[in-house]
Amino acid sequence: MFADIVNGLLFKGKQVIQEYALTDAQPSSMYKSDENIHEQERDVAKYWNKASEGICVRIAFLGLENQSKYGKRMPLRVIGYDGTAYRAQLLEDNCYPVITLVLYFGNDRWGKNLSLYDVIAVPEVFRPFVNDYKINVFEIAHLPEEAIDYFHSDFKIVVDYFVHKRTNPDYRPLDPIAFKHVDEVLKMLAALTHDDRYIESLEGEGGKPKNMCEVLDRVEARGEARGEARGEARGKQLGALEILASLVRDGILPLADAARRANLSPAEFQSRTASFVAKK
Repeated sequence: MFADIVNGLLFKGKQVIQEYALTDAQPSSMYKSDENIHEQERDVAKYWNKASEGICVRIAFLGLENQSKYGKRMPLRVIGYDGTAYRAQLLEDNCYPVITLVLYFGNDRWGKNLSLYDVIAVPEVFRPFVNDYKINVFEIAHLPEEAIDYFHSDFKIVVDYFVHKRTNPDYRPLDPIAFKHVDEVLKMLAALTHDDRYIESLEGEGGKPKNMCEVLDRVEARGEARGEARGEARGKQLGALEILASLVRDGILPLADAARRANLSPAEFQSRTASFVAKK
């Protein structure tokens, strides 16, 4: 999927990078600040390699950062990641570019803070001596419709979901594509949407879901079930409060005792049961 994401976003689907040419890179690194050692970790990092005369040569270092929310200081984070990758090349014979892609899955536009100058106010007198540093942010939910076909892995399903769900909450794929790696896709969706129902949908009648239509049906069903359960619990709670309120009103139970039984302060109890008393 990694190669497909890079090819889709950078080369409009042209198969420039092959999956077999990628090897894992160390995503974590250390830096010192405020006299302490801190760890920074990319989401995913790969080396792009090419065989030349029997020797494996590194062509580039590629990193992906997934964002579900706008990152005001994202340029500073990317500079830290990229600087560490370049620093490591001091110990290598071959030097190569470092490219970081920020995948933003929010519905709102990223809009600003796409470079160092957007984050830091650099006085005009210093600008000739301070290099601006631009970052590559891809707003997945705002990709054009035709961009969906740039992808050929399961990431196409993810892009299709975010592009259409942004404008149509009741979205259902017209031509559902079968998953190749359903566990990975649904775990990704759960992380990006902060909704664990996507992981829960892996279990159900008929085994794992085969496409996004089945996933969305299961997610919706679980949402309805949770809503019904919350409604039932809320109804029971209100019923108990009404009984306690009637006991207080009839002088059978002191207000303090009724509030204690409801796990409320006397003031909160009176506030929540005011409508019951008014009805009487």
